[in-house]
Amino acid sequence: MLILVFFLLFFVSFTAHILIVVFYVINKSKKLFYAFMGTAFSNTSVGLVISIYALNEPDKIRTIDLKLVLWILAGFVMFIMLVLKITFFRRIYLRTQDPQHFHYNYFGKKVLNKGIVKNYEYLTLLLSMPFFLILGAYFVARLINLFMYGHI
Repeated sequence: MLILVFFLLFFVSFTAHILIVVFYVINKSKKLFYAFMGTAFSNTSVGLVISIYALNEPDKIRTIDLKLVLWILAGFVMFIMLVLKITFFRRIYLRTQDPQHFHYNYFGKKVLNKGIVKNYEYLTLLLSMPFFLILGAYFVARLINLFMYGHI
């Protein structure tokens, strides 16, 4: 059970590390750099603990329920991607309501200016969609399996 907790902690830390790297490339703030260093340190330390544990007790590694680990990981990553998508859509919607990002044409209709959707937002939404759909389908299918048959 302890090794399962370490694996899940490692996966959560690794996912957070990837998100922080993406946001650091976009913003380049000092706070994100320190968060990047913190997640790099936590990934290294948890990986080291898992390696030492695996060398000392290899039988415990064989008893890990990999379906459970993958199901929890898929749900976590799907939730993170959903929050990311909601955040981007909210930003875009707020920009459409800001008067500096639109004007009215001759007929009195609102016309949105170019640049409401940033390139990185568009690419993030577009490229993350297949991963979100695949992980979401896996998570929901296993959840339905759990409710219907009592196992993952």
